[in-house]
Order: sequence, then C-alpha cells, then structure tokens
Amino acid sequence: MYSAFNADWSLMTPEIVLAALALVIFTLDFMTGIKGKKPFLGRLSIITLIITAVLVFLTNRTGGSIADVFVVDPFSMVFKLIILFSVIIVIAISLYYLDKHEDIYQGEFYSLLLFATLGAMLMVSSADLITLFIGLELLSISSYCLAGFKKHNRKSTESAIKYIVLGGTASAFILYGMSFLYGLTGSTSLVVIGQNINTLFVDFPVIISVSFLFMLVGFGFKISIVPFHMWAPDVYEGSPTPVTAFLTAVSKIAGFALVLRLFYVGIFGFGERGSLLPDSLYHEFFIVLAIIAALTMIIGNLIALTQQNVKRLMAYSGIAQAGYLFVPIAATLAPYFSMTIIAFYSIAYVVMVLGAFAIITLVTEDTGREDFSSFSGLYKRSPFMAIAMTVFLVSLAGLPLTAGFVGKAWIFFGAVTADMTWLAVIMIVTSVISFYYYFGIMKQMFMRDPNPNDADLKVPVGITVAVSITLGITIILGVMPNLIVDNFSHFNWMYMLTR
Repeated sequence: MYSAFNADWSLMTPEIVLAALALVIFTLDFMTGIKGKKPFLGRLSIITLIITAVLVFLTNRTGGSIADVFVVDPFSMVFKLIILFSVIIVIAISLYYLDKHEDIYQGEFYSLLLFATLGAMLMVSSADLITLFIGLELLSISSYCLAGFKKHNRKSTESAIKYIVLGGTASAFILYGMSFLYGLTGSTSLVVIGQNINTLFVDFPVIISVSFLFMLVGFGFKISIVPFHMWAPDVYEGSPTPVTAFLTAVSKIAGFALVLRLFYVGIFGFGERGSLLPDSLYHEFFIVLAIIAALTMIIGNLIALTQQNVKRLMAYSGIAQAGYLFVPIAATLAPYFSMTIIAFYSIAYVVMVLGAFAIITLVTEDTGREDFSSFSGLYKRSPFMAIAMTVFLVSLAGLPLTAGFVGKAWIFFGAVTADMTWLAVIMIVTSVISFYYYFGIMKQMFMRDPNPNDADLKVPVGITVAVSITLGITIILGVMPNLIVDNFSHFNWMYMLTR
C-alpha cells in the first residue's frame, strides 16, 4: 500500500511556499491594522510570486507524481508559469487601483489573490477528482470574495451574490458528475478512471454520458462557455477592474488546464503516449464539444456588438476567446498537438487581455466612466497607451504580426486538418465580426477629441511596466512564435500519458 511517508513532498514545494507566504502577508496586514494604504504588501506579493515561479521551474526538472494525485510535468509547469505571470501583472495593476480606492482592505485583497493563485496551481497539477475539486473551490471561493470587495458598491455586491449562487450550483453539477465515475470505478484517480471508462461505457452508456454532461455543465460555467456564460457580463462589470482582469485571464486559463487533464487522462481514456483508442469516448462526444465551441464563438462576438460598457464588452470578448480555445479540444485527435496550440494561445491570450485591462483600469479610473467615451482622445492624452491598446485589440481580433493572429492561425489549421472545415469557417467569420467592436474603441482613441474635463493622462509606474511587458510579448510572439513553440515541441506534455 502506498504510504504518505514515502511520498516525494518536495514536488509540492512551490505550493507550500506560496501558501506560507500568503499567510505571512495576511499576518503582516493584521499586525499593521487592516485599513490604510499598504503598497509594500503588493510588492511583497509580487516577490512571493516570483519566488514561486522559480521553484516551479526548478521542481519540474525532476518531475513525477505523488501517488498519481498531484503531478509535476511540463504541462503543469507551463500553465503554472502562465498563471503566476498573470497574477504578477494583476497585482501591478492593483497597486494603482487600490491607491485610488482607500475603502478596499489591501492586505486582505492581496492575500486572497495569492490563495486564489494557489488554488489555480493545484488545479493544473491534479490527477485525482478530490484534489482537483479542492483546488477548484479554493480558486472559486477566493474569487467570490474578490468580486464583492467593494462592499459599499451596489454593482459589486450584486456581482458577488450572482457569482457565488451560480458558482455553487456549478460546483454541485461537477460533484454529481464525479460521483457517477467514482461509483462505477471505485476510484477518484484519473488514471484508474481512464483505464476503465471505455469498457464501462459499453455496459453503462447512459450513466457515463450523464456524468460527462454534468461535469461539462459545471466546468463550462467556470470557463464561461455558451450556454453557461450568463454570469460573466454582470460579474465582470460589478467587480473591481483588477479582479475582472484576474477572472478573465487566470480563472479561465486554470479552468482550461483542468479540463484538458480531466478529458485527456480521465474521460476520453487515451492510451500510451496519448494515442487515441478506437473505442475512446472522444468519438461519442467530440461533436458536442464542437457545437459548444461554435456557439461560444458566435454568441460571444454577436452580443459584444451591442455593448457600450467596456468591461461588459471584454466579458463577451472573453467568452468568444474561450470558444477559440475550445476548438483544439473538439477538433484534433492528437493530444500533444492540441496542448501545444492551447498553451501558445493561452500565453497570447493572457498578455493581450491583461495589457488591455491595465489600460482600461487607468482610463476608467481617471475619467470615472466605463463606457466607450472614456477612451475619447486617448491618443492626444497618452500616445503610448493608445498605441499599446491598439496592438492589444488587433491581437484579440487576430490581425497579422500579433500573437493573437499566430494562435488563431494554428487553431484554424488544426480544425481543417481534423476535417472540421465548418468550425474553421465559423472562426474566420466570428473573427471578422470582432473587428467591428474592437475598432469602435480604436475610433474613440484616434478620431475623437478628449473630454474638456480630461487632462493629460498621468501613467503610474506599475501600469507602465505591465503594459510594456505585455506589449513586448504580444509583438514578439507575433513575429517570432517559434521562440516558444520550438521548446514546446520537445515536451512530453503529460506525465500521466507517457508512463
């Protein structure tokens, strides 16, 4: 029998260090009084995340698993680094935002961000239904609190209530779906489930199908795909803007990483080195995934056309982007190829969306408005911010020489290669639709005069650094994508698929 005393707990060093330092930051906040400006806690949080990122990289050099429950492999390393980088940018944005909102308790805010990050890291390394759910709920509960952090603001309170009610319902769907798998296999291990699920499907097709659909509903809510997206616009609009950036980038990417491991190791039952078995459940359900991807791209982009609030627009844009990320899962029969595409587009997605949210935070806080008019004359007020925002928007739209274009191009060719040309055509059409609402913001920046009450924009250091880093990566990956992809090609992505 496996003994916990024989486990290599050093594999969890990054998570243990992150949890300990998050508690230290919470304690320092308590010792210095919960109110007041505490930018040093934000800087300490960034240092904590950098230390954790270094430990993630070092830990992956050995790799392995703890009883097939917690896995360290290239897959988990890449997505953990994406998550940690994203949270660093979110905190850089938060330094400016919290300075403008003294009613937000800063120590609690940073501590919750770190605990949410811990949950996301557990999610991407989980190879067991229990640890998977623990990580998911740690991220979710922290996110519920962050969404309602402006407790004296009606929209923020409303968004938190909607989020926790619908999020709790989604978690119930996930647990109910998991219970069927446990009942049939007698195990919560994704490896054991994957080894038996194809055989069990022959005898219990209805139960397996119901289990898959229940989990798809629950996880669909977490990553805001259609038709489980209804919470996102209201929650994104009501949450503090840095929290909206966190939900748009970190929560979504962690959710996708979790779904990838769950589907490829557990549900679809891939064979040795990720080969697709002839009787895999993938053949039964891939059309469901493809339809969801198509609906998500179509509805996300179409409803975005009607939005005037920039945070709601970014919510629907994020829904559409989730559809693009879902295409490789539905359209390819090669897990390694699928994960390489998703990993690259995940990096592209977080840099362009976080860069955009850094500028949105700056502009909306300066003008006190969240509609398109807040961007009026931005080029005259701050040329660099206007140009950077343009690059992020055209990257989200998928125009050439940007990271977004390269990512979408690979997804498109993957869909065509998998004989899903109809899905590739929907990608092109919806991307063209997105040009219209992205260009609406650009028109405000370059073709409108500033509001008479809007002076030259003073850009704080944190926002400048966040925008500069994300802008540089967006352009570099658009011009030289092989800097990352060449490294990905050497990965045996999942330890669980290469044993």
